[in-house]
Amino acid sequence: MAYWQWGDANSPQVVLCVHGLSRQGRDFDALAQAIVARAGGHVRVVCPDVVGRGRSDWLRDPNGYQVPLYAADMVALLMQLHGHAPIERFDYVGTSMGGLIGLILAGHHELPLPVPVHRLVLNDVGPAIDAGALQRIGLYLGKVGRFASLQEASDAMWAISQTFGPHTPAQWLALSQHMVAPAAQRTADGAAKLSVDAPADGPLVLHYDPAIAVPFRAITAEIAAQGEAVMWSLYDAITAPTLLTRGAQSDLLSPDTAHAMTQRGPRAQRVEFEGVGHAPTFVAPAQSAAVTSFLFDT
Repeated sequence: MAYWQWGDANSPQVVLCVHGLSRQGRDFDALAQAIVARAGGHVRVVCPDVVGRGRSDWLRDPNGYQVPLYAADMVALLMQLHGHAPIERFDYVGTSMGGLIGLILAGHHELPLPVPVHRLVLNDVGPAIDAGALQRIGLYLGKVGRFASLQEASDAMWAISQTFGPHTPAQWLALSQHMVAPAAQRTADGAAKLSVDAPADGPLVLHYDPAIAVPFRAITAEIAAQGEAVMWSLYDAITAPTLLTRGAQSDLLSPDTAHAMTQRGPRAQRVEFEGVGHAPTFVAPAQSAAVTSFLFDT
């Protein structure tokens, strides 16, 4: 599992930022820089590429592409980081799927974490997920496409990602460039053979294993209901101060679920961003400021 690191690699304060279902760790470039600036450089921000995405390898068995495995990977990553430089404070920021992983890390108190989650940010996700949003995501998940240029790929991603809210062309291109890889630089089993620089010329494909769609499409109403019950149980067990950020027009996190999250469990603080659906990217200064204020203000 690849990861990106910002700030002081020896800092005892770690902020782990975990991305959404088909995204990758470079989504947090702007937020990571804002966190480092707010901390005066005295923080270690780590942004992994969840297995099957970005520069991380792909699984041989696609049925492993599920949240419990991802959570186990995060525990292993944290222990590795702790071995390099002891972690004394651990904060977590999770967008969508990354938030579900965060529910496990913060709500399952028997996990072998170096230290418990100190502060938790859940970005546009909760224990209950709207079925309509899952259907929308299922329409494009696993279709990695083939693009002649980075701009063509960026335009295609914008067509299905306008719910992310307003972005300038430069901001969207910056988010897009790490979402694609040269088609020739992926082996049959998904092992990455990539240069350090982001690709500019095609043919390009989306930078994730199409097989992540296999377990997603196997979700039935019964499985979804069981998963929701487990996630609410984990949420109710969270003791860390929690911030819930939501796109005001989100189709994945309903207003009712968001309200319930402010009334039970850790009684999350709730911040909504107008003109945004699923999910805020924290590129806009007001969005990143909401997170940095929560993490560092007493």
